[in-house]
Parts: sequence; structure tokens; C-alpha cells
Amino acid sequence: MVGYRISAQMEIPQLQMPMIRPLKRSTQSQQVLVTGGSGFLGMYCILRLLDLGYRVRCTVRSLTREPEVRRTLEQMGASSIGASLSFIEADLSADPGWDDAAAGSSYVLHVASPFSVGQKDGNIDTIGIARSGTLRVLRAAHEAKVKRLVITSSFVTMSYARERDTAELTEADWSDLSIPTLTAYVRSKTLAEKDAWDFVRRKGGPELTAVNPTVILGPVMCPDYSPSISLIQGMLDGNLPLAPKLSYGIVDVRDVADLHIRAMTDPAANGERFVAIAGETMSIYE
Repeated sequence: MVGYRISAQMEIPQLQMPMIRPLKRSTQSQQVLVTGGSGFLGMYCILRLLDLGYRVRCTVRSLTREPEVRRTLEQMGASSIGASLSFIEADLSADPGWDDAAAGSSYVLHVASPFSVGQKDGNIDTIGIARSGTLRVLRAAHEAKVKRLVITSSFVTMSYARERDTAELTEADWSDLSIPTLTAYVRSKTLAEKDAWDFVRRKGGPELTAVNPTVILGPVMCPDYSPSISLIQGMLDGNLPLAPKLSYGIVDVRDVADLHIRAMTDPAANGERFVAIAGETMSIYE
């Protein structure tokens, strides 16, 4: 297992991609709105989009983050960003900014989540913001006549199904929200994705695809990393006396970013849910 220490100065190792069909470059300089673009996964999505010739509009809670995001993307290998990347202020918890953010966009990658590192679980307001924020993005995309929206959901939206005939999970499975021990994160992700599917059924658009990754790991180049990365950092720093007896499905952040763009552009991906996992589960000890 390759270990990554959290560092803003680290060199990103080359990813050995499997033999899959290459993504096509944008020939019309189409604009893609990326919510949560200052975060761990969001930055990798932006990096890949810019590399493919798309114009990217990134939402941030405060425009003071723009210089930091640009600098980090350059450290990650982006070159000649210039006007290909723009920023707009918009918050999942409020209406202002979302219509302007979506205007002129062909696609939306809704990566943003109200959950952040160090946040205590069980905050009912966070669940509400996850749901209302998703609907704000969808309404803006619908008004802007966006072709397709890809929502970053999670494997937890299906992994807590109470009763299954087999051990195999499919895109038809949903976590059972009547289970009393479910965390706020599981509830927020499940409810927000269900809200998204309900919205497109009622409104008839935009096209919708969900990406449901397992635990996302990989090189960290920004301060807004995920709770999963925070756990690994705690172990590397010696802050956890024992390794929790837990096992997870693991997936590389760069593969998840690649999957978002495939889900965005492949006609057959409309209306689908895609689980992102690298292979067998791995224990924390491993």
C-alpha cells in the first residue's frame, strides 16, 4: 500500500491508468460549473476538465479563496489557466449566486458538501443544508438549461440497505433511513441524492447521473480534505493509539474525477448511478 503524508509540497506520483477509452477533448470550449471546487475531489475534477479543454466556473463561499485555488492547481500541474477558470461566490445554505453560477454552463458537477473536516456528526442543520443546497443547484441548472448534472453522492446511500436477498449491492439499493444508528453523513447523502432524482422526475431535467464512491484517498494538495483523509492523517501523525477494526472500499481521487467527466459526457450514463471502487475492501490496519 502506498502511503501519502499530508503536505502542500508533495510531488504527485504518476497514476497508472487502466486500458480504457480516452476522454475526448472539448471542441467547443464548453463551460462546466463545479461546486465545491476548492475541495479535495473538486480540484481534481477541475484539473482534469482544464486538461480536456473545458472552461470551468468554480463556486466558492468566499472569493478570497481564488488565489489559493489557482496556486494549488498550478502546483498540481495545471498550466496557462488564465480565463479558462473563473470563480463565483455561492453558498449551499443561501439562494444568492446560484443562477449566475449556472448561467452559460453546459454541464454541472455538484461536488460540494456541507460536511467538513473536524465537524461533529449529528448536526441536523447540516442534513438540511445538504438537501436544500442540492435543490438550489438543480433549480439553477434547470433554469440555465444545463444538459446534464453529475452529483457526487456516496456508496453509503446504498450500503445500509436493511434487507437484501443477496450480498450483492446494485444501483437499485438504497440505505434504510429507519435504522436508528445511521450517522448524519449517511442520512444527508441519501436524502440529498433522493431529492435530486425526485427533482428531475418532476421537472423533466436536467439529465442526472450519480457517482457513488467508496472511501476516496490519494495525494492531498489542498487544506479542504475529506474526513477519510483526516483519519489517515491522524494515524500517520500518531494521534490514534490503535487502528480501528474497520474495512472500507477504497478508490483513488483521480479515478473518481475521471469517472465524473465520463458520467458527464457519455450519453449512456444519463439516469444511472455508478459505484466507484478500486477492488476488494481494505482494512484500516492494511
